[in-house]
Amino acid sequence: MTIHETLDTTKLLNEVCEQLKGLIRHIDPNKLGFIGIHTGGVWVAKKVAEELQLKTNVGELNIAFYRDDFSKIGVHPTVKPSQLPFEVSDRHLILVDDILHTGRTVRAAMNEIFDYGRPLSISLVVLIARSGRELPIHADVCGADINLSKGEHVKLRGPEPLRLEICRDS
Repeated sequence: MTIHETLDTTKLLNEVCEQLKGLIRHIDPNKLGFIGIHTGGVWVAKKVAEELQLKTNVGELNIAFYRDDFSKIGVHPTVKPSQLPFEVSDRHLILVDDILHTGRTVRAAMNEIFDYGRPLSISLVVLIARSGRELPIHADVCGADINLSKGEHVKLRGPEPLRLEICRDS
C-alpha cells in the first residue's frame, strides 16, 4: 500500500466546524450529546468539540459487536466497551465519524445508540464522505466528498497529528 495523497485535515475540520455551528445553533446545550465512533470518529469529535468550545463530554462508541460482518471477522481481542457519559434519551445527538463509506458503520452505531435510549434526534458529522455507499445513509455535516478509484481507500492517522491519507493498493 502506497500513500497517493495527503488531505488537509485542518481545512476539513474548519469546514466541519462552520457547518456544525449552524446545525447546533438552536439546540439547548443541556440537550446536546456528542458521540464519536471508535477510533477515528472519537479523534474528530474531540477536535471539533474543542474547536467549538462545547461544554459537553464526548462519548465514545465502540460498535464492534454491532457490525453486520461480526461472524466473518470474529471477536477482536482488544474490544473496549462504549463510554457514554450522559443519557441519550431526550437529547439531540451529534454522531461523529472520520470517513463515511458504505454506511454500515453508521447503521451499527445507531443500533447501539438505541440500545441506550431514544434520542430526540441524531445528526451525522463526518470528515470525509467517499464513494461506495451501500445503505441510504447521508451525512448532515461533511468536510468533503471524494470519489476514489478501484484500489484506493482513505486512512485516518492520529490522533496527534491528525492526518488523512489516500492510499493505493500496490
